[in-house]
Amino acid sequence: MAKWTLSVLQLLLVVYGVSVPALAQICRLLGQPALPLLSAQKDINIGAIFSFHKSALLKIQPFTSKPNPTTCGSFNSLRGFKYAQTLIFTIEEINNSKQLLPGVSLGYKIYDSCSSISQTVLSGMSLMNGYEETLNDTSCSRPPAVHAIVGESNSSPTMALASIVGPFSLPVISHFATCACLSNRKRFPSFFRTIPSDYYQSRALAQLVKHFGWTWVGTVRSRGDYGNNGISAFEEAARQEGICIEYSEAILSTDPKEQFLKTLEVIKKGTAKVVLAFVAVGDFVPLLNVIAQHNITGIQWVGSESWITYRTFAETKEYSFLSGAVGFAIANAKLVGLREFLVNVHPDQEPNNKLLKEFWETVFQCSFRSNSSGGCTGSEKLAELQNEYTDVSELRIVNKVYTAVYAIAHTLHNVLKDLRSSTNSSKGEWPTLQKVLNYMRDVRFTVKTGEEIFFDLSGDPAARYDLINWQPAENGSLQFKYVGSYDSSLPFEQCLQVTQEQMIWAGNSRQFPVSVCSESCPPGTRKAVQKGRPVCCYDCIPCSEGEINNETDSSDCFPCDLEYWSNEGKDKCVLKVVEFLSYTEIMGTVLCIFSFFGMLLTAIVSFVFYLHKETPIVRANNSELSFLLLFSLSLCFLCSLTFIGRPTEWSCMLRHTAFGVTFVLCISCVLGKTIVVLMAFRATLPGSNVMKCFGPLQQRFSVVSLSLIQMIICVLWLTISPPFPFMNLSYYREKIILECNLGSALGFWAVLGYTGLLSILCFILAFLARKLPDNFNEAKFITFSMLIFCAVWITFIPAYVSSPGKFTVAVQIFAILASSFSLLFCIFAPKCYIILLKPEKNTKKQIMGKS
Repeated sequence: MAKWTLSVLQLLLVVYGVSVPALAQICRLLGQPALPLLSAQKDINIGAIFSFHKSALLKIQPFTSKPNPTTCGSFNSLRGFKYAQTLIFTIEEINNSKQLLPGVSLGYKIYDSCSSISQTVLSGMSLMNGYEETLNDTSCSRPPAVHAIVGESNSSPTMALASIVGPFSLPVISHFATCACLSNRKRFPSFFRTIPSDYYQSRALAQLVKHFGWTWVGTVRSRGDYGNNGISAFEEAARQEGICIEYSEAILSTDPKEQFLKTLEVIKKGTAKVVLAFVAVGDFVPLLNVIAQHNITGIQWVGSESWITYRTFAETKEYSFLSGAVGFAIANAKLVGLREFLVNVHPDQEPNNKLLKEFWETVFQCSFRSNSSGGCTGSEKLAELQNEYTDVSELRIVNKVYTAVYAIAHTLHNVLKDLRSSTNSSKGEWPTLQKVLNYMRDVRFTVKTGEEIFFDLSGDPAARYDLINWQPAENGSLQFKYVGSYDSSLPFEQCLQVTQEQMIWAGNSRQFPVSVCSESCPPGTRKAVQKGRPVCCYDCIPCSEGEINNETDSSDCFPCDLEYWSNEGKDKCVLKVVEFLSYTEIMGTVLCIFSFFGMLLTAIVSFVFYLHKETPIVRANNSELSFLLLFSLSLCFLCSLTFIGRPTEWSCMLRHTAFGVTFVLCISCVLGKTIVVLMAFRATLPGSNVMKCFGPLQQRFSVVSLSLIQMIICVLWLTISPPFPFMNLSYYREKIILECNLGSALGFWAVLGYTGLLSILCFILAFLARKLPDNFNEAKFITFSMLIFCAVWITFIPAYVSSPGKFTVAVQIFAILASSFSLLFCIFAPKCYIILLKPEKNTKKQIMGKS
């Protein structure tokens, strides 16, 4: 890219008022200068950037050598060339004016952007720096190369251009860049534009249709640029507003009558009660005649600005069915003398200008390089052509170029006027860019077309439309009634203002028309689009379980939060039912009863044993272990209660640790009794001192030590990762399972495994001692009890893993109660039977098996 060494830095210093000392050397241009395609140097110059050619051919630069100049594609934009000629036409009109900028002539420098962002930036830099070969110490004190830039047509290149020139306070005024992002004053402080977004009318019509609740409409358009582009923009805006198009018919004034009859048939068969006619007046007349002949009424017409204020339609009584029509009206621009100026363009005006030759070759499909019949002679007449360039019937965008130049001219006029009236200013002083920018923000004027031009704080013009309603007049014709407005300068919610109570609808009715494909879906349902039909045609489907919709005509049902579930009407989320094993439910109550019953039985057995503690059957096999076993069984029955009720942090830690410790205490006592049985029979052998090795002290120590190991495991479990209350949301969708998370699964299975290990050991020892000779061999009952105990807890594991929710807790409680009852009945029931029912057998001789 060609650029000036130090020139941008110097220009920045000048803009911000920093004095620049004389340079010791002259700055020279690096590379080739970028020259304008069309230019005329005058007192004050205006820059412009339009697109004349196809996109620039992008090349990846190796950064090892000086890059070649950027090359563009072929000439392909009559529209851009028309913009450029309109700018020249306007400048000449201003220079010929005696009221505007007297004594000052405007020049221009027009560059080609090639529809490229990079080329736009290059052109903008060239307009800022100029294109002289050298710069010296007086260069920065000269007036700016241009005082404003008109362009570019597209939003993206304009954003790049405004970003580059913004820090230098060089005004950029666009005639066709419509992106709302350009209104950001922080990013684009020097940007202005004379046109609202090109979809404003269509968006306004879409917003109007949406305002009245018409979601099902038909459209009729002119088969031309006006109708096609207008309906295309409307359909895009309508889609965003949730409006559907039932049909879209295209008509042209030159169509045969059969085509209009076909369009009429489509309108008659359609179910839409509202028809948007985006048509030119000439194209609409044949269709209106056909509708009048067939006496079609009851259609609510929505019109574009081309015919909504056409007086002839309103005064024709045959068109009375248009009564109630609504639409937006804007003023159409007409630039006197523009066509004559456009058709007078000729390559001979500037023989060395390549752009004029390219334009001529393009419009006449000839070549200056050919001498054959296909060569350009220069005698061709632009006035004889009907194309985008010569057409002046639609000058909406061209008028914005015209307005942009006048905005710059009025700004310069105000600046120079104030400079000349200032006593401190020297003669011949030119305005700075910052001053031009400041004055442009406040410029306000009226052009020849009668349009008042001004900019808001964001540099945008106001897009205003009048809402017109056709209402019957006293003479039988129709009159235009102002019933609202559309102003883009207001907030979105306030853009459209409608006085609906003053409106008349189709057929001179006050009854508001309804045009929908499907009736509204009530809350609790969602819209499901019917297959093969537009989105406005739908069925109302009830929301699924766990989803709600509290709005009318919603397309989606929304899932409730994890802790909520949908109510019956599917229009409200309610808290999910929290499930846990409660004392109040039947299963919890039954388990509590069995738990208390087990405690009661254990207490009764303890009482019986205490009353008969001196009898042989109680004293046999260490009565101290029997009482300790009964105490541990009471704790086992009690610990099952900790599993019932709402889990809390303390209950979760208590239930598992209490279960582990009490059962190990219980099994330790049983194991001690089993070992005592084995030792007792071994002690009957001559010379055996086994009982001395496993006396009461050793029995107590074994129980304490075995229980202490379990306690250590539980303490480690509670210290490292204790159980905690947890809301399980994944098992059931409609309810929450409140349970105790194990924290550490390893801790839980370690507690359970240790208990199981002692149980298996106890079972093996008891099994070995089951056939020892004794009238009352306790080992047999211990074997049977441990068999039941182990069977219960072996079946517990799969049942525990597979049981859902509160049933997991119930399974564990059942295992605790079943194993506790097995120990209580198998070990103590036979003894209680002898104590209470067979006291004659409760003797030492009977116990020892001696007669």
